[in-house]
Amino acid sequence: MHCRRLAEFARFTLVLLLLGAAPAFAPIAFAGSDDASADWQALRIDDHLPERFSLSVEHRARYEFLSDEFRRGTRGDREIAVLRTLVDGRVRLFDGLWLGAELQDSRAVVNGDTVLNTTIVNSVELLRAYLEFQHDDVLGGKLKAQAGRITMDLGSRRFVSRNRYRNTINGFTGFDLQWNADSGTELRGFWTMPQRRRSTRRDKLRDNAVQIDKEDLDLQFWGVSASSELSGIGTGEVFLLGLHERDERGRNTRRRQLYTPGFRLFRKPATGKIDYTIETAIQVGRSRLGTSGGRLDHLAHFHHIEVGYRFDAPWSPRVVLQYDYASGDDDPNDSNNNRFDTLFGARRFDYGPTGIYGPIARSNVHTPGLRLQVKPGKHVTSFVAVRSFWLADKRDAWTTSGGLRDTTGSSGDYLGSQIEVRIRWNVLPGNLKLEAGYAHLFDGEFIDNVPQSSKPGDLSYAYTQIVLAL
Repeated sequence: MHCRRLAEFARFTLVLLLLGAAPAFAPIAFAGSDDASADWQALRIDDHLPERFSLSVEHRARYEFLSDEFRRGTRGDREIAVLRTLVDGRVRLFDGLWLGAELQDSRAVVNGDTVLNTTIVNSVELLRAYLEFQHDDVLGGKLKAQAGRITMDLGSRRFVSRNRYRNTINGFTGFDLQWNADSGTELRGFWTMPQRRRSTRRDKLRDNAVQIDKEDLDLQFWGVSASSELSGIGTGEVFLLGLHERDERGRNTRRRQLYTPGFRLFRKPATGKIDYTIETAIQVGRSRLGTSGGRLDHLAHFHHIEVGYRFDAPWSPRVVLQYDYASGDDDPNDSNNNRFDTLFGARRFDYGPTGIYGPIARSNVHTPGLRLQVKPGKHVTSFVAVRSFWLADKRDAWTTSGGLRDTTGSSGDYLGSQIEVRIRWNVLPGNLKLEAGYAHLFDGEFIDNVPQSSKPGDLSYAYTQIVLAL
């Protein structure tokens, strides 16, 4: 077993070096390559279409390797190849009115018992089908309205996100209204029915079977937000999100009735200046901890703080100190649920790669971190990040582990420390991008001691990917 794992990892490391080392040394070994890239004129399908039409195609292929499985009831190394193709088209019906659609085809080729779910596979799905209206002068600002099947990014993307790294993308059916003033003020409101990706059966997922996603009034998600530039401070943002979920025949849910008010205050990174982000959200309502049992009063909270500085030096280094806290359920025997729900947010940019890895979510965790970002060349970026993870409440679950929990708290609260490296090379801007990454989690006491743990030891994850776009 160990020899096979070492052989698999060696094979992957070779691929990692071939794709990863080249961009790392590109500014040195290929002098002038950035100048060549700067002269590159991206090839776009749009260039050959009438003005009222728009069409783009993007294909991404990624290979992932995990040295040992950490989820409950599983053991051994894992590998997967994931493919995602997006075809996005629009036609202008009238001035300011567009009809658009986007097809998503997310597939996987798996080895053995590698984790497989709808965050990885969603074959031949109409991700978006919408009408969009834009007007540049509505009450002194610009109005943008979409209705139909849509995708969304909201604010920091921690609670609502169009997924980047994940192989499938959150989709919603409803409407989204945005108004932007020249002063920088933005008002936004949306009401949607989140699309439930199908199928959830492993045999169907393994075969990349096509099954149309579903949306209905049993799951509703809405929100309002406002943001504005604050003189001498940065940008301030406030928001309120609502989620309403009901059981239906043959499908139990957590019956969440949640309200999430919050705010964010931030200043964007700039050379020679301190930047920062402070984000806080409170969650109230009713929910289940799982998909059975009675509903509990829900009271949870989340906080994110980071401070960064970009130096005026070669490679534009930026150092960032970070800290996150997402509450956990502090008493398994009371009538309250205190575990924070990240709703439809992304987590890769805070906690490391997801895919078949993703050991940390924005729930029952507190984690300090340090990140160094560099830009070795005009089209090459990289970072190194170190984070340590503790359970916010040691009697609650490690939420990404498939249910590992010690309700006595005697297994401790330290999950471990992670080091992560990523490098990205925009080889032909607009057409070809290469990326490689590696994360290593040094396991902590909780992983070793919690009942039903497979005791995987340290975890190593690596990936390489290529993105082609036209």
